[in-house]
Amino acid sequence: MSYAPSATTLERIGRAIALYPEPGAALLPVLRAIQAETGFVPAEAEVWAAEKLGLQPIRVREVLSFYSLLRRKPAGRTVIQVCRNLSCTLAGAENIIGFLRDRLGLGPGNDTTSDGRITLVAVECLGNCDNAPCLQVDGVDRGRMTREAAEALLREIEAK
Repeated sequence: MSYAPSATTLERIGRAIALYPEPGAALLPVLRAIQAETGFVPAEAEVWAAEKLGLQPIRVREVLSFYSLLRRKPAGRTVIQVCRNLSCTLAGAENIIGFLRDRLGLGPGNDTTSDGRITLVAVECLGNCDNAPCLQVDGVDRGRMTREAAEALLREIEAK
């Protein structure tokens, strides 16, 4: 199977590439455009982007695996990102992550609930250290997380 972006996405990608002296420098905007269209960056799109930008496919994979805002598989309707950097870890982020995984029924290697409603992702930093441990729900900060606050948050999300 091969990837073929829509005309609108192809136009967006072309504008992004034109902004840089070297096509490969447009990798992030190209991947963001693909994800905006498909909800994630499928493997076929990785190969397509590498060819379009004159890059080795491994370079595209490296970027995809580094940036937590880029996904290689579909996400749930709601995405919860929990910071696990130093400040948050010292404040109990691992306990919050464990609680959320247990509460959502997520096993090893699984980050989206079986009904596809919620995706849980541990990320390196959300830039909200003064509210550690913190998390974001669909990009909105929800700081100073406790187990009780996490439970209330899940009830709120599940009520939608």
